[in-house]
Amino acid sequence: MEIPTAMEKPALKIKPLPSFRLRTSSLNTLRLRRIFDLFDGNGDGEITTAELCAALDRLGLGADPTEIGTLVKAHAPAGRTGLDFPAFESLHRALGDELLGVAEEGEKEAEAEEDMEEAFRVFDEDGDGFISARELQAVLGKLGFVEGRSLQTVHEMICSVDRNSDGMVDFGEFKSMMRGIAVAVPGA
Repeated sequence: MEIPTAMEKPALKIKPLPSFRLRTSSLNTLRLRRIFDLFDGNGDGEITTAELCAALDRLGLGADPTEIGTLVKAHAPAGRTGLDFPAFESLHRALGDELLGVAEEGEKEAEAEEDMEEAFRVFDEDGDGFISARELQAVLGKLGFVEGRSLQTVHEMICSVDRNSDGMVDFGEFKSMMRGIAVAVPGA
């Protein structure tokens, strides 16, 4: 089987949400690194087709293993069977550009706000406008983060951003936290 050239790289037939690619590059790189580490099931620094399929299944985004295998082969470095982090980043960028287009400068701010709102809604499972400790714990658990195993750890995470001390994170606190992450990343 021939590996497609850069112009012929196959497209994934999953329609991502607009937040597939956040517009803040430093936050996006941090997020992608965490996702890469979660998807790299055996921690060898490479995501295989099987690992990527398993991760997508856990997220409820099951995809055709043959299709995923073709994508992995098209983006894997020469001589490797899986994706290292730069290749994973390249695949993410290619899928985002193909499916979402490249944002114009004037659109970036509005899209960043929409990304924040959508990310907040992922955590705010009951839609009440607040992220409770149980909601945060549930989402962290679904994503496989060890922080989600301890309710005490989750409470501590909330307290670190809860400016009004109500025990929950509202959208304003969430935005401040996310912007703080973007600022705290070296090279941002």
